[in-house]
Amino acid sequence: MSWLAVLLTAAGCYLLKLAGLCVPQQVLDRPVVRRIAALLPVALLAALVGVQTVATGSRLVVDARLAGVVVAVVALLFRAPFIVVVAVAAATAAVVRMIA
Repeated sequence: MSWLAVLLTAAGCYLLKLAGLCVPQQVLDRPVVRRIAALLPVALLAALVGVQTVATGSRLVVDARLAGVVVAVVALLFRAPFIVVVAVAAATAAVVRMIA
C-alpha cells in the first residue's frame, strides 16, 4: 500500500471528524438528526454483517457463514447469552464446513 494513500486517508478522517465537531448545537438538537444518529450505526452494522455473510469478493456465495448467522439469529430470538450465541454459531459453521 502506498504511504500517500495512507496519509490521505488519515487526513480525510481527521477532516471529517473536525467537520462533525463544527456542526452547530441547534442542528444536533433537531429530532430528525437525533433519530438518524441513533439508527445509522445499527443500519451500517447490519449491512456489514449481510455483506460479509453472503459475499466473497464480488460474488454472492451461500456457505457455512450463512448457516452460522441463521443459527445465531435463532439463538438471539430465544434470548440466549451472547457467548452462547457466538459458540453455537461458530459450532454450526464448523459442522457445515466439515460436512460440505
